[in-house]
Order: sequence, then structure tokens, then C-alpha cells
Amino acid sequence: MEYTVNKLAGISGVSTRTLRYYDQIGLLCPARISSNGYRIYGQKEIDLLQQILFYRELGVSLEQIGQILNAPDYDKEKALAGHLSALKQKKNQIELLIDNVSKTISMLKGETVMRDKEKFEGFKQKLIDNNEAVYGKEIREKYGNDAINASNSKVKGMSEEQWKKAQDLSTLINETLKAAFKQGDPASETAQKSCDLHRQWLCMFWQDDAYSKEAHLGLAQMYCDDERFKKYYEAITPGATEFFNKAMKIYCAK
Repeated sequence: MEYTVNKLAGISGVSTRTLRYYDQIGLLCPARISSNGYRIYGQKEIDLLQQILFYRELGVSLEQIGQILNAPDYDKEKALAGHLSALKQKKNQIELLIDNVSKTISMLKGETVMRDKEKFEGFKQKLIDNNEAVYGKEIREKYGNDAINASNSKVKGMSEEQWKKAQDLSTLINETLKAAFKQGDPASETAQKSCDLHRQWLCMFWQDDAYSKEAHLGLAQMYCDDERFKKYYEAITPGATEFFNKAMKIYCAK
């Protein structure tokens, strides 16, 4: 069956403006243009739009979706299996948050007692699920399943104080890195402090004795090489990723 852009918008819930934009950037082009100038979409395009929407639901950028779908080794069945796994993780995360909120309401009513650790279970699981969905493949290939599983277990076991410390450290790293970048010297005391704060933060998530300067430096290089990591540090201040990498090389050479 074939659809015009208006009919496809109607059955998919995607606006005609968005569909035209997808065509403009080459992400989802119509099968053909009719004699009267209408965009016509066939079954292949319908299935492709479904894939795009699956990835969008998981928070993947349009640029990344294009790279995934255009990869020579793209496997639709494998991709669907990956979507299913990610959606199940998301479902578990939502159910955990629902349970967390329900317990909190009962606690406020005086009906139950909620342990401090329980208050943060949903948020910790969300962090784990998000990292797995966005970076899971790369970090598991780089560090191995055992290391990542151990790290996830460590996050789940964090106390309220440890969880808060990790969040505070993350904020402090960003503030210190931004201040160091303004100074312009990766060897400065401020820049080196940002590296040491980052080490402390890593050690809260990595399994015991997993830290090494080689691993730390490798992670800093990944921040530069992978656009998803780079986007995070560039949001702190443009140019921060390369600056942080230079500072890390100095820090790890000591």
C-alpha cells in the first residue's frame, strides 16, 4: 500500500513538517514523486519510519540514526531485538519508579517505613539503563561484560550519602573544568584538579582496583573520539573536550 505525506502523517502521528524534514536530510525519502508532485511512500518507507521512531523513542539523535540505518552491516531483525531489549529496560525502569513513588506516598501517610536506600533505587536504575542504551555496546566491548556488570552492581549498592557525593562530584568536575578552560592552561592547578576530581568520580562507579591511569587516559580519548561523549563536554563550554584530554595526558603522566 502507498501513502501520500498527509496520509502517512495521519497513521504514524508524525507531522508532515517532520516527514518533509526527514526527506530533506536524506533520512526518510519517499519511494517516488507522483506526476502532480506528491511524495509517495511505500511499504519499505513505512518500515523505515517505524525504525526511526523506535530509535527516537530511545533518545538517539537523527544524525546517529542515519549512521545506524545506512551502515553496511545494518540488520533489521537484530535492530528490532535491540529495540525490544531497550524497551524492556525502560519498562522495568518505569515500574521501579512507580513503585518508588507509591512507597514514598505510603511513607508520607505513615502507612509504611521506607529505607533511605529505597528512595534512590529508581534513579540509580535509570542511570544504569540510560548508560546501557546509549553507550552499552562500546563500553562493554572496551572493558568487558564482567567489569560493566560489576560497575552496575556498585551503583545499585550505593548509599544515600554515596549517591549524593557522586552527584556533587559530577557538578564540581564540570564547574572546575569550565574555570580551567577559561584560564587556558591544561597544566594549571585548576585543570589538574578537574582531572583528579574526575578520578575520584570514576572510582565511585568502577569496580574496586579497576582504576589505572592507562584506563583513565583511554576514557578521556573516548570522550574526544565519540560524538555522544563529546557532546556532553562541549555543552560545558565549546572546546572543553580537547582541553580536558590534554589536561588528562599531563595528569596521567605524573
